[in-house]
Parts: sequence; C-alpha cells; structure tokens
Amino acid sequence: MSELVTGEAVALELRPARLPSRALAVLLDLVAAMAVYVAVTIALVVSTASLDEAAQTALSIATFVLVLVGGPIAVETLSHGRSLGKMACGLRVVRDDGGPIRFRHALVRGLIGVIEILMTFGVVACIASFVSARGRRLGDVFAGTLVVRERIPVARTGFVPPPPPWLAGRFSGLDLSAVPDGLWLAVRQYLTRMQQLDPQVGWSMAERLASDLAERTGAPVPQGVPPAAYLAAVVQERQAREARRAFGSDAAQAAASAAAPVTNGPVPTAETQAVGGAPAAYEPPGGAPGVVSEPSDQGRLGESPGVSAGERPGTGFVPPA
Repeated sequence: MSELVTGEAVALELRPARLPSRALAVLLDLVAAMAVYVAVTIALVVSTASLDEAAQTALSIATFVLVLVGGPIAVETLSHGRSLGKMACGLRVVRDDGGPIRFRHALVRGLIGVIEILMTFGVVACIASFVSARGRRLGDVFAGTLVVRERIPVARTGFVPPPPPWLAGRFSGLDLSAVPDGLWLAVRQYLTRMQQLDPQVGWSMAERLASDLAERTGAPVPQGVPPAAYLAAVVQERQAREARRAFGSDAAQAAASAAAPVTNGPVPTAETQAVGGAPAAYEPPGGAPGVVSEPSDQGRLGESPGVSAGERPGTGFVPPA
C-alpha cells in the first residue's frame, strides 16, 4: 500500500503494481503491437512494391516508429493510462499525485520505454522495478507516474454476531471518539472469528480487547458482562451512531431492531438478571471458564438460584442460531 497526498491534502491509498503483473501487461501490449506492425508491414509491402529500395526502407522505419512507439503513446493518452495489457491485468498508469496522465507523461514513458524495454529486452526495466520501492521503471521516474492496481480482490467479511437483548442501549453514553480504527478492526475480526479460536485463547483475546476498549472509552467493563458480549454491544452502538448520522434516527432504530436477535420471552433487565441469571446463549465454546461477580445481597449475577459454584454456566459469547 502506498499513501499519496494530493494538492488538496487528501491522502490516497494506492496499491502499486509489482513486476509480475507489469511484465505480463507489457508482454500483452508487445504481442498486440507486433501483430499490428506485421499486418501494416505486409500491407505496405504489397502496396509499395513499385517503389525503390530507399523509399521502402523509409516507410519501414516510419511504420516501426508509428506503430511500436507512437501507438502505445496514443493508446495511453486516449485511455488515461490503460493500455490493452493493463486493462487485462487490472492496472492503470497515474500521476504521482494520483491524477490521470496527460500526453506528456505518456510521451516520456514511451520514448524511454524504447530504450529500457525494446532495445534491452526489458532488462533495464526489470532492474529499475526491483530497485524502486514502488516498482517504478525509469520511464515512470522521469515522467512522474506510477502504475497502480485497479482491481483489488474484495475479502469476504464475516458475520458480526449481535449482542444479547439485555445489553441493548446499555452503552449509549460511552464516548467512542478516542477509539482508534485499528482497535475497531481488531474487535470486528475477533467477533467474526471467535468460534474458530481455541476457547482459552479466544477468552483471553476477548478480555484483552475489552480492557483496551474500556481504557479508550474511560468506562470500565460492567461487572458480570462477558467480554465478548461487551465487545459486540459496543460495536453495535458504534454502528447505530453511524447509521443515525448517515440516515437519521428512524433508520438507525430499524437497523438496530433488525440486528437484534428475536426472542420469544420478555427482555431481561438488571433486576430479572439478578434473580433469573444471564441468558443461556452465553456459553463458552468448549467450556471456557466464565467470570461471575462476587455474591451480594441480591444474589450472584449470571447465576440462577440453586446453582452451585461448580455448575455455573460459562459466559463466552455464542451468536444465536
């Protein structure tokens, strides 16, 4: 990934093309150019058979220059940096600031490309691409251009399980402005892959992420709330805030209700949890140890009456079926 800053102070994240894809694109361009050159040469030989040898030689040189040099320059200029080979490989030539190239950029690239690609069979271009941090050849350096990837494979995003209903709206007062994007990404990746982790490893990761998130928000994790459930609830609160900013409060409420799991019974509150315990959906995969609060006058949180300490349910977060 290469971060470029435009004249308007906008950071652009571009993916520079590497040598294999660029070499394939150049090879395709050369095959197409040579096919056109052979066809034009045959047509000229047939049509200029009556001319003398000097005239035929001059026409051959002019054909070589126009087809193998002028052709790529014209194609890159008219297509704004996309030749036939680059379109096939998903590449494009752009300026150093991320803008489209002009005729002068294509002209410099084409003229220097004759030396470093045609005359040296691509050896100079390969060496320059290996040395350059962004895979640029000499033509790109002198023209102030960069070959970037246009088609980037889209990674499949996993399903983020929703929090339990009894945590809905509980973290609406948290200040999430200090949470960096990297932490949000780590939390989301954990929630989408926690069922694939070892129970002990997943539990320790959830505790560490919950601790980091609580430190950024300035509010500790509530007692009795499993760390995975806490992470899911805070992520849902962030998504609801973004939906309210983008679409308004009605759309955000609709999105929150659609994301919340459907239950047949009433939604537990703090009082009912103290009596009836935490929802049974929070059982750790593989028997991960749960964290329960100390006994109080109202009983243990997350523990139904008559359940001994050895029979307490775990508190790992399992998305509803």
